[in-house]
Parts: sequence; structure tokens; C-alpha cells
Amino acid sequence: MISPPAKPPLWFIFSVTVTGILANTLLSPNIPDILSDLGQSQAMAGRLVASAALPGVFVAPLIGIAADRIGRRRVLLPCLVLFGLAGLGTAVAPTFGWLLGIRIAQGIGGAGLINLVVVMIGDHWSGEERTALIGRNSAVLTLCLALVPSFSGIMAELTNWRWSLAVSVLALPVAAVGYRVLPAVTLSSERTVRDQLHQSARAIRQPLLLAIMASSFVLFMVIFGVFLTVLPVHLKQDFDLGPGLRGIVLSTPAIGSTLAAFNLGRIRSRFRIRSVLVGAGIFISLAALGIGLAPTIAVVVAFLIMYGLGDGLTISTLQDATASAAPDGQRASMMAGFVSATRLGQTLGPLAAAAVFTATSTTTATMAGAALFALVTIGFLFGPIDEAHIERSAKA
Repeated sequence: MISPPAKPPLWFIFSVTVTGILANTLLSPNIPDILSDLGQSQAMAGRLVASAALPGVFVAPLIGIAADRIGRRRVLLPCLVLFGLAGLGTAVAPTFGWLLGIRIAQGIGGAGLINLVVVMIGDHWSGEERTALIGRNSAVLTLCLALVPSFSGIMAELTNWRWSLAVSVLALPVAAVGYRVLPAVTLSSERTVRDQLHQSARAIRQPLLLAIMASSFVLFMVIFGVFLTVLPVHLKQDFDLGPGLRGIVLSTPAIGSTLAAFNLGRIRSRFRIRSVLVGAGIFISLAALGIGLAPTIAVVVAFLIMYGLGDGLTISTLQDATASAAPDGQRASMMAGFVSATRLGQTLGPLAAAAVFTATSTTTATMAGAALFALVTIGFLFGPIDEAHIERSAKA
């Protein structure tokens, strides 16, 4: 058990969130150019995106267990340092193989960022305040999803893609600040590692957590497959957009997702979790379908804003449900299960999407994503993700 420390400053929590999204937001608008420059076909886009996500599938559970045993600070700071150093390495990678390897190292560091942010919020805030802060954290994330691809694409236009990827080195000053502002914690060694693993595995096997993990897996398959891998290629092939304009278009979902996340507390006070998730799932499914069939960039942008609304509501609601359902002393471990599921989706989504659009077309790949998430939406309607299951899990 962790003794209650002073609350970490919100501005630091939000800075870690911003850092945690840099690996792929800096990359996304430059994917076609990176592949061309390194002598690779567009079919390699999936491997490029997935390389930073794959390590989290295996590393996130270890990070969660460590954070529950030795404290958030001792785990978070090394993750930030590794992320920053590897990000600098991506900027100087001489070959495609080197770039993939360095992004794998960056993914190991990144596996401990976004999840530990939510864990720290869950540690220090509860109830409606926790929900509101998770929403605000998601809003910061989505606002940066709007700004970073645009910045990266424009920077690549003015210089080249290597300077864009080098921005990840900002994780190092964030780590230095974290060393100063994160509170030290007092830990109890009552539980052995074996007991901790057993308790965490038992918690994750609950229908509620299994449903959250399965939904999150498919959600991130669609996000990273359709919206981060297929869409940049679709914008180049069907609309002949350069990296600067691609970055701007890829940023537009943040209009909807920031609006949704900032108002999460208000929305959740009026609607039950099931209703929020079903409505958000419909937005995401319709958006993926519409983007593939859109005849003009204006229509693509409109559907991307719809996607952003669904994305902002779904991710923050699932994060809040996981943090709220976690018994004391298991929050980091349970959030790690959530992150492992999302990382698996981030890994398989780009690979599957690249295989589909290489064999057929980018339009077919977006339609496949729409159909897949429609099934998840049905699961939201009839599954166990609701307030009653969350309350029972927290008391377990």
C-alpha cells in the first residue's frame, strides 16, 4: 500500500501526457516521406507505426506491477529518459531497420507514460472530480493530437522529417522536472510479488475488466489502423496532399475529441456509462465508413470531427472506468492491463490495415474498420461496462 503523498501538480501530469503521444503524432504526417526516403514501399507503413506500440504489450504489465511496488516516481522517470533518448535516436537512424529498432526502444519507455498519468490521477482524486480530471487530461491529449501533427508536418516541409522526430527529446526535461516535483512515497512490503500477480490476475479476469480490455483492443486497432496508418496514405493517394496539409487534416479530430473530453464530467453526470459508450461507438463507426467514401477533403474533415467526438468520449470513459474499478493497491497493475490491450491493438491494427489496403484499397480498409467497431458498439450495449459492475469491482 502507498501512503497518501502530496498531490503532484496538474501541469506536470499533463506534460507527461503530451510527451506520451509524441512517438506517433510526430511520425504520422511524415509516413509516406520516411518510407520513400528510406527506400521502402507504402506497405511498410504498418510496421513503422506498430514498432513503437509492440513493446507495450509485454512491458506495460511489468511497469504496472513495479509502480504498485516501488512507487510511481521510480518507474515514471526512467521511462521518460528512455523515451527521450530513443526519440533522439529516431532522428538519426541511417536505415529503415535501425529506425524500427530505435522505435521499439522508444515504445518500451512510452509504455509507462499515459497509463501512469491516469494512475496518478486515480491515486489522488476520486468520484466526479476524478472523472472530470481524466476528461481534462484527455482534452489536453487530444488538443496536442491537433497541434503536434500540424507542427510536425510543417516542420518537415521546412526542414525534413528527421528534425520532426527529434522533438521527442523533450521527454528529458520533463523527466528532470519530475525529479523535482513528484512526491516520494512510502511503500508497504506486505505482499509478495507472487501475491501481487495473483491478485492482479484475479482482478483482470472479472467480466468488467475483460470487456474494457477487449473494447480497448479493438478501439486502438481502429485508431492506429484506420486513422494513423491508412488515412495518411489515403490522403496522399486520393487527394495528393503533401505532409503539411496531411498534418493539418490529421489534426482535425482533436476539435471533436477536445470538446468531448473537456465536457466529460458534465456528460457523465447526465448520462450513464453505457449510453455514453454506445453513442461514441456509433460516431466512430460512421466516421470510419464516411472517410473511406468521402468525395472531397471537406467531407473527410467533417467525418474526422465526428470521429474525434467518439474518440474523446470512449478513451476517457474507459480509462475512468478502469481507474474507478481498481481496488486500492492494484490501480497501476489494472491500468497496465488496459494499456497492454491498447498496445496490442496499436500493434496489430496498423499491420492488418496495411495488409488490407495493399491487397485492396484504402477505402476498403476504412470500411473494414467501421464494421469492426460496430461490433464493439453492440458489445457496449449489452456488455458489463456499467456503474454497478464498477462499484462491485472497486470493493472486491
